[in-house]
Amino acid sequence: MGLTYADITIVNTGDETLVAHGFLPPEEVRKVEICALVNFGVSTLVISDHLKNQLGLRVLRTIESEMANGSNSQCKYVGPVSIYFKNRASICRAVMLPGAKEVLLGAIPIEDMNVIIDPIKQELALPPDRPYLPCVSIK
Repeated sequence: MGLTYADITIVNTGDETLVAHGFLPPEEVRKVEICALVNFGVSTLVISDHLKNQLGLRVLRTIESEMANGSNSQCKYVGPVSIYFKNRASICRAVMLPGAKEVLLGAIPIEDMNVIIDPIKQELALPPDRPYLPCVSIK
């Protein structure tokens, strides 16, 4: 199985809230359309410090992160961010990894958006049995 990428839009959720309350014009919302690596081995969204600054995200706290090579690193939780993929959306915090080469879309927002990885087409997709409305389990 190869790598799976998805075109997503990442938006400063605070800006969206200001628009909803009439304090910011919609055209001033900070957002980025980007191709992200879909990775269930990552818990949440991972972005670079450059993207954090571009979106104007605030640092929420420092966390310990275990890297793919087994080492630990202190990273910053930033956000919140809204993530959009097709007709789905999720709001989460992002881990800011200084110098990150690509955005990683992790398990929490993938599950929250109720999307699937199509291993044959190597793409993020809407589930065929629920393409119009996400479904969450509440049990």
